[in-house]
Amino acid sequence: MALTALKVRNAGPGRYADIHGLYLVVRKSGSRSWVLRMQHKGKRRDFGLGPVHDVSLADARSLAADIRRMIRNGIDPVTERGLQRKAAPTFETVARRCYEAMRGGWKDQRHASWISSFENHIFPTIGSKRVDEIDTAAVLGVLEPIWLTIPDTARRLFQRIGAILDYAHVKGWIAEEVSLRSVRRGLPRQTNKAQHRIAMPYQQIPDFMDTLFALPPSVGRDALKLTILTAVRSNETRLAIWSEFDLEKGIWSIPATRMKMKEPHVVPLALAALSLLKRLHGDALYELDGKHSEKLAMLQSKFVFAGSTGKPISDMTMTKVLRDMKIVAITVHGFRSSFTDWAAEQTDTAKEIADKALAHKVANAVEAAYRRTDFFDKRRVLMKLWATYLTGCADNDQDAGPPSNAKAKELARAV
Repeated sequence: MALTALKVRNAGPGRYADIHGLYLVVRKSGSRSWVLRMQHKGKRRDFGLGPVHDVSLADARSLAADIRRMIRNGIDPVTERGLQRKAAPTFETVARRCYEAMRGGWKDQRHASWISSFENHIFPTIGSKRVDEIDTAAVLGVLEPIWLTIPDTARRLFQRIGAILDYAHVKGWIAEEVSLRSVRRGLPRQTNKAQHRIAMPYQQIPDFMDTLFALPPSVGRDALKLTILTAVRSNETRLAIWSEFDLEKGIWSIPATRMKMKEPHVVPLALAALSLLKRLHGDALYELDGKHSEKLAMLQSKFVFAGSTGKPISDMTMTKVLRDMKIVAITVHGFRSSFTDWAAEQTDTAKEIADKALAHKVANAVEAAYRRTDFFDKRRVLMKLWATYLTGCADNDQDAGPPSNAKAKELARAV
């Protein structure tokens, strides 16, 4: 049914068809504008005809008729009338701008790294397409291959793509809001079965650490070493700054803001981890200019594992170390699972101590309310045993570097 002047004035948010491809677009803000949708040069194109307060219904119909006439006569309305907005940026460009605009408001900065999931799964396929060309078919195409294989990531990407398209609409790069509701209908149902991270069997990790320590040091390899030695999450390593470490007492204090459970976590550092950190600390001090005391003060706020720009490494940096070593299926997070299996099968450590070492949440609410200890002394013993098992060097050795004594390693594995 054709529009009337009354409906144009009173219509709520939405898109309303008039005649021959002319639409009234009413945004949530209350702004109203005209859009003509046509096939032009083999593609569907939306031509903005101006806001309602400048262009009446009659004028919009007349202008739409003129554009249709130009197209029939082979005249490009973009050149002739200058109707089209400037070319929309690519989807990747808009995604990165949206990411930068949103990240400052996130309380949990662990989630501020989600752009990497787009780099892995989305940008290679549709990143170069103009954002106003992204439709439900394009979104379905990038989600289908990963929807069942990595369901958690796929669901997050689906939500984030919607946020990016909303951002593009607000910025005026897309004439109308894009609904992705139909995309879900085109995807199979995901099961609720838990998707466990693929872990390296703990029996294989000492040999893996042998190989890792034998390779030339790099920021990614060093970060992976510390992550495995301390059994922390990769984000806790990536975003670590020097002020969190007390290298004299062998303690790493991670603030609650950086922890998944929003509780501070104190990690006892075995000598292997301390040896690594002291080397990195010395290298970082050497690169700074000034007196020793000035260098120490400057270093406090710097990331331990940073790229050339001074920003923390991405969450793919440690994964790339594994891939470069031809370890394809194993995940960095899976080493925490390996630690759990080792603690259960090779030590007499109580489960609650191992859970505390991993900064796991206590499942029982009553128990959580009454438990006050963090088992720090017992966890220090556990982490020493873990480091001994991994490196083949007893934790009271002066040199806790890479393993070299096969007999010592066999003794450590028997702990």
